[in-house]
Amino acid sequence: MRATFRNLFSILNVAAFLRDRHDHAMSVVRWTLILVPLAALIGTLCAAFLWSLDAATQARFDHPWLLYLLPAGGAAIALLYHRTGKSVEAGNNLIVEQIHEPGGGVPLRMAPLVFIGTIATHLFGGAAGREGTAVQLGGSLASAAARLFKLDAPSIRIVLMAGVAAGFGAVFGTPLAGAVFALEVLAVGRMEYSGILPCLLAALVGDWTCHAWGIHHTPYQVSSITGGVGALIVEPLILAKAAVAGVAFGLAGLLFAEANHALGGFLKARIPYGPLRAAFGGILVIALVWIFGTRAYLGLGVWSAIPGDPTIAGFFTGPADRWSWALKMVFTVVTLSAGFKGGEVTPLFFIGAALGNALGWLLGAPLDLFAGLGFVAVFAGGANTPLACTIMGIELFGATHAVPIAVV
Repeated sequence: MRATFRNLFSILNVAAFLRDRHDHAMSVVRWTLILVPLAALIGTLCAAFLWSLDAATQARFDHPWLLYLLPAGGAAIALLYHRTGKSVEAGNNLIVEQIHEPGGGVPLRMAPLVFIGTIATHLFGGAAGREGTAVQLGGSLASAAARLFKLDAPSIRIVLMAGVAAGFGAVFGTPLAGAVFALEVLAVGRMEYSGILPCLLAALVGDWTCHAWGIHHTPYQVSSITGGVGALIVEPLILAKAAVAGVAFGLAGLLFAEANHALGGFLKARIPYGPLRAAFGGILVIALVWIFGTRAYLGLGVWSAIPGDPTIAGFFTGPADRWSWALKMVFTVVTLSAGFKGGEVTPLFFIGAALGNALGWLLGAPLDLFAGLGFVAVFAGGANTPLACTIMGIELFGATHAVPIAVV
């Protein structure tokens, strides 16, 4: 009988099975012990960043003269990078490079440099975003963790993607989209499926930590049309209009990307010295304010202390200036092309929501729904992350609108 059990034990290879389960369990424990504290730290830094960003924006409204320091502020940011941060000037591209071919890693000084640079950009009136900062905060801290724990190349890729997911999920309050964004935008056609669970865990912990610090994200409501509780919007006319709008959203995203690339290349060729280029860009932004007679397109555009200014939330509540999207694009392209820090995602949200509002009016469609569609679609076109944007739309606006979101 004992021999029979030994034979059965051998045939079923129970020992190997138990070893595999043990190795799997230890891997889960190992990744949890690495990612949870890392994501919590990233979420904490993102909370501090968002608080500082609001404070800087409020200071800019309280002291309008700060705009005239934008050239000097831009030059100071660029000089700081020139003197101490040449190795991190590539920003997000450096993180992508390290994910694909881990080498020297992402220097930890990227985190304070991009933090300071972005806050200064918004304090003085640059039109920029915030996701670039979150991505670089997450990537630099993740790279430091990889060095601390002496991870191998495949593990470095995963921890870098998880760091990016934590930063994105925390700064926008969309952890599912953050996880997919890290996999999609950083994979560049080569999805790292082994990173799905680590990215999701990191994004959730980062988001929860940010909320635990009392940071709240702006809610966007799409309520003019619903399909009932748990029902999807599948009205053919709405979907047809969404498809037409989707073409415009895609072209807007393409225009933004091409304009940013073209102007950035032009300025670098004509003004190779970074501090001088940033100062010139600051002068251009001030000139745009005088030409168009408005400061409404400076900063993030999420909220404004000036009644009547176009904001992202405002595009969901009623008619707005039909050309707000174009003006925001001009201000943002000039700011980013000159070398100011921050990112492009929040401006793309603004551009998309504004364009969606205008198209909703033109097509006779619900303004809030089309503002929401533009919000995610222009981002998808500009950042080439359609899957992450679809998930973000569902997280922000609800699964009821999943079909029109997928259409655009």
